[in-house]
Amino acid sequence: MFESLFSPITINKTVVKNRIAYPALGLLFSYDGKLNDRYLNYFAERAQGGAGIVTVGPVGFDMEGSGPVALQLGTDDAIPDFAALASIIKQNGARAWVQLFHAGAYSYSKMLGGPDPIAPSPVYSNYIKMMPREMTIDDIKEVQEKFVNAALRVREAGFDGVEIIASAGYLITQFLSPLKNHRTDEYGGSFENRTRFPREIIEMMRQRLGPDYPVSIRMAGNDFVQGSNTDAETPDIAQVYEKAGVNLINVTGGWHESRVPQLPMELPRAVYSYLALNIKRAVSVPVIASNRISDPFTAEQLIKDGICDMVNLGRVLIADPFWPQKAHEGNTDKIRPCVACSQGCTDQLFSGKPVYCLANPRAGYEAERIIKKVKSPKRIMVVGAGPAGMEAAIRAAEAGHRVELHEKSDRIGGQLWIAGAPPHKQELWELIHYYDAMLDTYDIDVSLEHEVDIEYIKKRKPDHVIVAEGAEPLMPPIDGIDDPSVVSAWRVLKDDPRLGINIAVIGGGAVGLETAEFLAAKGTLTPEALHFLFMYEAESVERLRELCTRGNKRVTIFEMLPKVGKDVGKSTRWVLLGNIDRYGVSVIPGATVQSVKKGLVTFTRNGATESLQFDTVVNAVGSRSVRMIADDLEKTGIPHTVIGDSVKPAQIDRAIHDGFLAVMNLN
Repeated sequence: MFESLFSPITINKTVVKNRIAYPALGLLFSYDGKLNDRYLNYFAERAQGGAGIVTVGPVGFDMEGSGPVALQLGTDDAIPDFAALASIIKQNGARAWVQLFHAGAYSYSKMLGGPDPIAPSPVYSNYIKMMPREMTIDDIKEVQEKFVNAALRVREAGFDGVEIIASAGYLITQFLSPLKNHRTDEYGGSFENRTRFPREIIEMMRQRLGPDYPVSIRMAGNDFVQGSNTDAETPDIAQVYEKAGVNLINVTGGWHESRVPQLPMELPRAVYSYLALNIKRAVSVPVIASNRISDPFTAEQLIKDGICDMVNLGRVLIADPFWPQKAHEGNTDKIRPCVACSQGCTDQLFSGKPVYCLANPRAGYEAERIIKKVKSPKRIMVVGAGPAGMEAAIRAAEAGHRVELHEKSDRIGGQLWIAGAPPHKQELWELIHYYDAMLDTYDIDVSLEHEVDIEYIKKRKPDHVIVAEGAEPLMPPIDGIDDPSVVSAWRVLKDDPRLGINIAVIGGGAVGLETAEFLAAKGTLTPEALHFLFMYEAESVERLRELCTRGNKRVTIFEMLPKVGKDVGKSTRWVLLGNIDRYGVSVIPGATVQSVKKGLVTFTRNGATESLQFDTVVNAVGSRSVRMIADDLEKTGIPHTVIGDSVKPAQIDRAIHDGFLAVMNLN
């Protein structure tokens, strides 16, 4: 199964056991630039899980280029720690790589108490809101020498290969881009001059590392920034890299400041594989495809069809480091999915915090969070089959307990069905498929359409009860909110009832915004319809764009706060708000709704009272905990743990982590 994906590949003269690479991803497990046990345990598990290449990075080599938050290999003192990590990765079966990193104008060094960021030209950085210092020729030569010296340390530490980052809008990309490089010397202007900086780095590395040591480069297949390089220019850049001496080209999407999403659920799976193919057509060295390659079937097809030679599984291997092993064994339904939520990875990094994972409670806690087999199994009753309850059930069974799971509705999944209903959010339903498979794997007794009460618990006499009753829509103190004509956002997303044309959504948090997008998308073109109409030139491009974003509903959001989306993650807020704008949703911030009687929304704003008439009003102001069983258990003395939204309404990650920890801490 997956013969192409699990066939070996040779990079320079180094044989890699399969076509799966774990790419460099920031983790922020330390703030001093040094490796620690948390890094070692994390990378050990990614290697143990079956990846062919495991890349450590980004790794910097000076304060100007990366600040103290990136791992540092700028001096020989760091070599022993990196050597220990290389040994761990290789002992666990993977080839070990390091990605060398210099952010250029994207560097946060000054904000962190270091020097000004440097760049090819003094062009203001929209990404970090700062003006960099223009590099002198001496600066250029110094940075090139540091790149090469760091590569020599990588080899001395025992790593199998070294990668140069030339993507994402970082320093090398800035030299390549006419938008960022305004130099008039030999490092600016013409294509030859703009590619000189990375070409010289590669040539210097090749000369000093020797002909047989693998050197790879991660490049943007398209900057996706107006005025910068597109996929028309990037094949020529790749040819420069190959001629200079790289052995592997790792292709990704655009810059951090691109307004085209690079990572979230909005991306169709493997959508940027065309960028890898575009590069592969231009070079003879192997090419890696990146971004949202989530499942083995897609990965296999990309390799088999010759789109690329390897695939990057980044966040995918955060969610399940054993993805390769499970795929190789044919256990694809047991792969814990990456749902591309960005909550535990990208959002954390943008907030200066360590990475974790919504779906995998052990990511970053490999040594601390372990489910041990128990010597004396207990009878565990889990009440509620939402994400918290399902995670608790399978972890309790993994520990060896006898588990029964009760759910009052007719299917498992809880609020995951609601969360996955808005456009582009269906990846969340993959968690339901995963838990369904795992409940079956552990042969857990699941009772659906069964509402548990305290008498039933007393009758069953479990040794421990894990309560995951979840939450329910909050009813705000608004006149008319309990009118039958008002529907909850939960019902809209779960049941998709027939609604009027002119719709008011009360609440501009994540649920309100996603519900508004769900409603505004009704009547717009499906991807299949768009493909057909575009292929046959049935409509103009302008008309097709309009048909993609203008449906048959008029939606207005009312939010009490000055801005909407306060609870949406940093890395995805701009995407969601952009979609709201594209779909033509009206937003009224700073509005305190007083009444919604008979669809007439009366609200105050800036000290004035206004009213607008709607066909339907949707309540999306939030949720509250359900604690019927939890509160009853408090009075009985029956051993129990309350988890998930029953403790406090929160995001899915809290629910899943609560389920895991409840079992891990079970006495």
